[in-house]
Amino acid sequence: MSQHASLPDSLRPGLEAGLRALALDPAYATPLLAYLALLARWNQTYNLTAVRDPQEMVGKHLLDSLAMHPFVDALAARGGSLADLGTGPGLPGIPLAIVKPGLKVTLVESNGKKARFLREAVRQLGLKDVRVAEARIEAVAEPGAFDAITARALATLPLILELGGHLLKPDGTLLAMKGVYPAEEIAALPAGWTVAASHPLRVPGVTGERHLIDIRRSA
Repeated sequence: MSQHASLPDSLRPGLEAGLRALALDPAYATPLLAYLALLARWNQTYNLTAVRDPQEMVGKHLLDSLAMHPFVDALAARGGSLADLGTGPGLPGIPLAIVKPGLKVTLVESNGKKARFLREAVRQLGLKDVRVAEARIEAVAEPGAFDAITARALATLPLILELGGHLLKPDGTLLAMKGVYPAEEIAALPAGWTVAASHPLRVPGVTGERHLIDIRRSA
């Protein structure tokens, strides 16, 4: 019995096609499906994500998380550090860690059940550059430790910076995953922070707008 026994075989071709569309090696489907199988199994007991259908998880979780991968390329190439704030079951941190070897990822999650799942996933998937910080974001006592922080569906941009801005190096960047362009949130950014860039993202097989907002400290 394979570790993917709980997942239908039909998931792989769609995931591989999505990876190709994102200019990623389709071979990453194997570790990504191992992660998905684990998530689907734990989800039956622990309710880690509201998305229950594995087919939906491929688009809404895996490919959505991976749509931002080009923007952590340079970071991964130099062994830089990324903190994924309020990661939940590891999104986007675990898929990014799988496809970007060398990227040092810290998964920040205060929910005990989710943190337990994260530690098990990191162990089973052999993700040596990933660690779990079971804590509230504002309680992570590592000021200036990270090249980048990311958050997906966590909170407004001002709140993300209020909770996690302290974690960034002086030239660090917040890579926030958003749906439609968050004009109101951007207008409400705290003093000292500015939008360096905004990138529309295409998620293969998923409709709806997605944007990656790159925020840095103002000069």
